[in-house]
Amino acid sequence: MKIPRNTIDLHNEKLYAAHKRKFEFIAAEIPQIESIIQKLVEFNVAIPSWALGTGGTRFGRFPGGGEPRSIEEKIDDVGLLHALNQSSGSISLHIPWDIPKDYHSIQQHAASLGLRFDAVNSNTFQDQPDQQLSYKFGSLHNVDKNIRKQAIAHNIEVINHGIALGSKALTVWLSDGSSFPGQLNFRKAFQHTLEGLQEVYTALPVDWKIFIEYKAFEPNFYSMTVGDWGQSLLYANKLGPKAFTLVDLGHHLPNANIEQIVALLLMEGKLAGFHFNDSKYGDDDLTVGSIKPYQLFLIFNELVEGMDARGLDHAKDLGWMIDASHNVKDPLEDLLQSIEAIMIAYTQALFIDRQKLNTAQFSNDVVAAQEILQHAFRSDLRPIVAEARMRAGGALDPIGYFRENKVRQTLINTRGSKNIATGL
Repeated sequence: MKIPRNTIDLHNEKLYAAHKRKFEFIAAEIPQIESIIQKLVEFNVAIPSWALGTGGTRFGRFPGGGEPRSIEEKIDDVGLLHALNQSSGSISLHIPWDIPKDYHSIQQHAASLGLRFDAVNSNTFQDQPDQQLSYKFGSLHNVDKNIRKQAIAHNIEVINHGIALGSKALTVWLSDGSSFPGQLNFRKAFQHTLEGLQEVYTALPVDWKIFIEYKAFEPNFYSMTVGDWGQSLLYANKLGPKAFTLVDLGHHLPNANIEQIVALLLMEGKLAGFHFNDSKYGDDDLTVGSIKPYQLFLIFNELVEGMDARGLDHAKDLGWMIDASHNVKDPLEDLLQSIEAIMIAYTQALFIDRQKLNTAQFSNDVVAAQEILQHAFRSDLRPIVAEARMRAGGALDPIGYFRENKVRQTLINTRGSKNIATGL
């Protein structure tokens, strides 16, 4: 379905008076308010094609109805999100779950909704129905050269799909690892993986990037061949200037200092961007900002400081994407919540008085530094996010609109109540 523009206008009219009071109150305290709003209008986060269906666990999945049955319907759903929040202007496809039959038609369809194609994602973490060799014991690190060749060929195939769609990056996440001590020769596994990535890297177009994602555990619980940011950075440095480390917020051991990791990767010019989510215990893939909103804010604090230090364009020079599993929520509502949490944390980071923070840091005034950060975090900046969204053409209250207009029920009426999104 497509959101009619006039219904968003009607929605905003009902809420505008209350919004105006809140916005003017906070805006009066921020001299750089227009600069912040412009940055928010420009900032967009990609929606992955696999996040548009209801998630699940190893034990069960409970679909909610109206899930997208094709790549076209997935694009429709991202278009729906973007119409409401004006911050979801791209889609990240997962291959082979979402292979277009007609590239030109798919590009036109996405463009009609104001969307572009973000990084394409390869899949060597599971066997496909027509696959000749199995990835049971790994892909790029496998002891079998033929399996490694198969994984390399798949990644190059994904690049070719991305070229046809106008994408500019390949994301590689490997489930390769070992479940038991002695199962794997760590050194040879690293070397095999590097050799495979080098072949994939050679196939990249001149203006492309490769994002190397890492994960501390799961599906293997003794070792992962790309298990942390250091290993990913090793690969990226050995591959060359088009290779970068991708940070998934859930892919760390408990209590890892992700904001410090982000700062150092930015300093080295090797930060690819993010897969945003949240976690309580491990790779939980929960709604962004639902568990650790202060950590999300601290990460954006380092991002804004580091991007500005390097002269980077906040909206274009890093990759921003959600990677979540909704389980018991409506996927579209969950994605709207995640985007809102990201935009709030970004606004809070933009709101920080950098000059005062730098002064506190250089004078070792620990109390002042903490107060400056917590003042930004505790200030209610949601009216600024809503103002930027409204100016861009979105809804003042996206979830409120979604529910009031019974968007999910409309999708169920159109698509049915029993269908399951492709790839899940």
